[in-house]
Amino acid sequence: FYNNVNASLLFIPLMLYFEGDVLIGSTEQLTSTAFWMAMFVAGFFGFSIGIVTVLQIKATSPLTHNISGTAKAALQSLMAFYIWGNQPTVMGVLGIFTVLGGSLLYTFVKMNENAQAAQAPPPQMEHRQQEMASKV
Repeated sequence: FYNNVNASLLFIPLMLYFEGDVLIGSTEQLTSTAFWMAMFVAGFFGFSIGIVTVLQIKATSPLTHNISGTAKAALQSLMAFYIWGNQPTVMGVLGIFTVLGGSLLYTFVKMNENAQAAQAPPPQMEHRQQEMASKV
């Protein structure tokens, strides 16, 4: 949260320096209600994505979050071919399917690890079972 506030304040001088003439020429658009509503909606969704990211990392791991983000981007690239009519290249499609295949393999491995961890008895139980077996 504080990074967004800091960036908003720190970028104002840079925007004025590098884009001051554009800002002065666009005062009508910058003061419109439609512009500020769009900015508010974009800010709300951006902040929400940040919250969801934190929750996903808490529930899984940073690596899992990174892989799911990469898979999402690959799917968005596939959708761009259909929606926007982008021209697919052999290397582009190969890269997309490599990412999706790797994400699928990662998911399969994690599911197997979680299933094995659920079946294994807790470490304390194994130690107690060994103690009981040695007493018999």
